[in-house]
Amino acid sequence: MNCALITGGSKGIGRAIALQLARDHALHILINYASDTVSAGATMNKIAEEGGTAELLQFKVEDKEETDRSLDQWQQKNPDKFIQVLVNNAGITRDGLFMWMPQNNWDDVIAVSLKGLFNVTQHVIRQMLKNKSGRIINISSISGLRGVAGQTNYSTAKAGVIGATKSLANELAKMNITVNAIAPGFINTNMLSNLDMEKYVKTIPMQRVGEPEEVAHLVSFLASGKASYITGEVININGGLYS
Repeated sequence: MNCALITGGSKGIGRAIALQLARDHALHILINYASDTVSAGATMNKIAEEGGTAELLQFKVEDKEETDRSLDQWQQKNPDKFIQVLVNNAGITRDGLFMWMPQNNWDDVIAVSLKGLFNVTQHVIRQMLKNKSGRIINISSISGLRGVAGQTNYSTAKAGVIGATKSLANELAKMNITVNAIAPGFINTNMLSNLDMEKYVKTIPMQRVGEPEEVAHLVSFLASGKASYITGEVININGGLYS
């Protein structure tokens, strides 16, 4: 059985991606989450209500040992299952001006977005390489392309995701494994709760924020056979708010 692993898949963009991949591709969905069991369970139940299948994988992507242990245990219990699609979506924000940024706010953001990508991807590509097949889709951000004041840590992490995407795409292309990144702009999730969106919406040509489902449709396309010749790309989805 082919599966899709979505890191940070319990809510927001991650939840929308999990639901869309189950709908469009009949993939068994692995919902990774760090701590919010209630939200993760709600995502799993929603997939089941729509006729799909899913299970929960709780581990902190930034912890290499925990990541390896969880994925090893899952593979041992499910020798007939293959993670065909990996979506590196996990990310956090700890905004603040660089001059006064606590070191842990820098370290935590880099660890989840960037080290998490390393930890999960390095493990999952083993089976992809054996099968000579796979789709890796990394969720970056417009912040990683243009830089945002007060988000030096987040912009750095998401820019790193783009660099990793391009390099890994070159390494894996001959093995029929594609690696692409998506760079969302302002998307209607909890990450916007502390922002004055009335001000920011005026800067968006489409005059609105995006919805998680719109990002999910793009992920679904990149996971499909229709995108088999696309790799190493960074696709903006931001209502015209280009970098």
